[in-house]
Amino acid sequence: MKVIGFNHVTIRVSDLARSLTFYREVLGMELVHRGRTDAYLEWGEAWVCLIQLSSPRPHDPNALGVDHVAFSIADTDFPDAVRRLREAQVPLVRGPMERGGGQVVNFLDPDGNQLECYTSSLHERMKRWK
Repeated sequence: MKVIGFNHVTIRVSDLARSLTFYREVLGMELVHRGRTDAYLEWGEAWVCLIQLSSPRPHDPNALGVDHVAFSIADTDFPDAVRRLREAQVPLVRGPMERGGGQVVNFLDPDGNQLECYTSSLHERMKRWK
């Protein structure tokens, strides 16, 4: 199987309207489609699907599954991104800091899903870990 790139991520949420406010107003994603229990958003070349669960269980950070989702961001846009997160009182869980040749900040969405903005590449990160 030959994969040519990353396509999208689907994030489970407890309240679609609340999550749409966060993803659109705080992160600046563009709404492409909104259904009854799902929404599709674009953010640069990435797209995200939010899907509302009917009976969500509390987030367990020690459960198996995806740890976080990282999005590429330009170095020049990083300070503004951090400022916007802080102004919106978004919980930051790591950073802002330099890591692996780039700037990184990890933060939580309204349901505790961890997201990351990162300014570097895998190639640059591996240079630091050799």
